[in-house]
Order: sequence, then structure tokens, then C-alpha cells
Amino acid sequence: MTAATSTTATGNNTPDDINTAPTRLFSLDALRGFDMFWIMGGEEIFHTLAKATKSPFWETIALQFTHPDWNGFHLYDLIFPLFLFMAGVSTPFSVGRELEKGKSRGQLTIRVIKRAIILVLLGLVVNNGLTIMPIAQIRFASVLGRIGIAYMFANIIFLYSKERMQMVWFWIFIIGYWLLLKFTSAPGFPHGDLTMQGNFASYMDRTLLPGKLYLGIHDPEGLFSTIPAISTGLLGILTGSLLKRTGLPQLRKVTIMAVTGVIFLIIAQIWNLDFPINKNLWSSSFVMHVGGISLLLMALFYYIIDVLGYKKWAFFFKVIGMNSILIYISGHFIKWQYTTNSLFGWLGQLIGDPYNIVALAVCFIMVKWLFLYYLYQKKTFLRV
Repeated sequence: MTAATSTTATGNNTPDDINTAPTRLFSLDALRGFDMFWIMGGEEIFHTLAKATKSPFWETIALQFTHPDWNGFHLYDLIFPLFLFMAGVSTPFSVGRELEKGKSRGQLTIRVIKRAIILVLLGLVVNNGLTIMPIAQIRFASVLGRIGIAYMFANIIFLYSKERMQMVWFWIFIIGYWLLLKFTSAPGFPHGDLTMQGNFASYMDRTLLPGKLYLGIHDPEGLFSTIPAISTGLLGILTGSLLKRTGLPQLRKVTIMAVTGVIFLIIAQIWNLDFPINKNLWSSSFVMHVGGISLLLMALFYYIIDVLGYKKWAFFFKVIGMNSILIYISGHFIKWQYTTNSLFGWLGQLIGDPYNIVALAVCFIMVKWLFLYYLYQKKTFLRV
């Protein structure tokens, strides 16, 4: 997760002002914060509402904040790829700006590789802590590791190829991955087997990855399924290049993102017939599906915040987005639940069953946000 590439607003609210390229996007920070809100506790509000009310409506909503066992899609599946997409969006504004300042591609490549290594190491700490243990007990695959590796390859492609070639690479990764899984399988299974046991990606992870896999025979952040995740990062980079482009009215940029997003969603549903939407495999149809939703969200946030200029409502999310890595890993070092219960346990007692759990879920988020707000006021951000 790249707090180092977070961005803020340009202050340009005129759709047809095309003389200068934006250097920062308030909407990107806001969308990143919106994304992180759901894994810093936002989803728990709906789970507690479902538990407290036992209402089919809230239970249906709460189900969207879980992951399907294998094939299928819930909204909770969007959080990870949306973040990777946004890391890509920030690339033309961060890495691209360094190129414009005269940094060499070699220097920036080294910086990108270092960032990937740091994220992989942070992922190891998040998974396993700082405890010494046998290699067989260590889980090497991680969310941060996948972001680091996919971000690294997407950025290297950005540094050494033009925009048209970046588009070509986007399709190469997801079409190649689809064909590979379609005509291969784990030993003893028919070609094209996409079960957890029989698919080629999981088999390669079992063969190549040391240590343990998250699900024993499969890891949702495995090495092999990182290949199509590079396309998710590239889609973000292409979107960032569009947003940074001069000579193009802002409303035109919104239209391009929105229309492309809808086209991606249609392609995803067609591809789903042969290669099911599956976050565990980061299937090619999944890349298109989450890519389409990511484009629509980026278009919406960009239009409301950077085009129309309505920014105040998004400040809550911006505070979260400016310290995204920190809030993601903080739960492994800070006992947030203990802090919440210590400060607001009385409120839960006052409200009583069954809605006390809903109130405490809201307080849980508030405690985290106030911590982030304090750091925001002090201009303290964890950067990678």
C-alpha cells in the first residue's frame, strides 16, 4: 500500500481549464480512504446490525462484506484490487513527476524495487509477527507482498514503455493467464480444471512457494496469481495518465473512465462464462470486473471532488487515505478493541443489548480515525 504516493487536490474546479496538468488529486486520497474504511472496521457495522436485528435485509448487506468460498463476487472482494488500482493511478503523478524532474529511469527502477522489497517484508511481519519460527510455519504470501510485486512490475513497464504498449501488456497478462489455466492443470486433473485442488496456479504455488499456504493447498495471495494482478496495477497507471493529461477537458476524462468501466463490466460477465470471476485466482474476468467498478468509482469521486469542487464531505476519508499502510498494519501492534472498550464500554452498557455491539463498532472506527486525524494534523505519514 503506497501512502508514499498519496495525493491531494489541485483546487481546479473548472471543467474546461486544460492549460495545466494536475499535480495532486484530492479525489484519489478520498477514494483510497473510502476503500480502507471498510477494512478498518466499516464492515463490522453491518455485521453487528445483522446480528442485532436478525433482519434478512441487514444479513444480505452483511453478506456482501464477506468473501465467497471460491467463485463469485461480493463487494468485500473489491477492497484489495481497488487499492492496487489506486496505487497505479498515483504512478504518473509520483514516478512520472520524478522523471520530469530529471531522475533517470535506472534510479527510479531501483526505488520501485526497494519499495517492493519493503512491502514484501512488511507483509511477512503482518503475517507472522517478529517471532522466529521454522520456515515450514511461515506464510510468505501476503496482501502487501502482492501489492509490492504487482506495483513493481507495473511501474517498470510504465518507466520503459509508452502508453500504447502499456495497454498491450495489460491484455498480455490477463489473456496469457486465462490461456495458461485453460490448457493446464495440477497433475491428475483434466486440463482447464479450476477447482482449488486442480487449478494450475494453486499447484504452482504449492510447488514453488516455501512455508505454508493460507488455505493449505491454496493461497489467495499466491505468487502465480500475482501475474494478472499486474494488469490491475497497469489499469490504474493508464487511468492516472488520463487524469494527468493536459489538453483534455475534465468532463471528457470522467466520460472516458465511466464508459470504459461499463465496457469492462460487460466483458467481465461474458468472460465469466468460461473463466469464472474468482478473487482467489485473481481470474482474468475478476480483473475486468473489479477494474470496471474501480473506474466507475474513480470517475464518480473525481467528478464530485475535483470537477465540481465538493471536497469537505470527503475529508473524513482523506484522513484515512493519507495513512493507509499504517492503519492496515496497526492492528498487529495496537489493541484497538481494548482501547475502544476502555473508553466507550460505558456507552455499550448504557445502550444495552442488542444494539450495544453496533454502537461499539462505530466507536471502534472513531477511535482509529481520531488517531489518524492526530497524525494528519502533525503531518506524520508512514511512507514506503
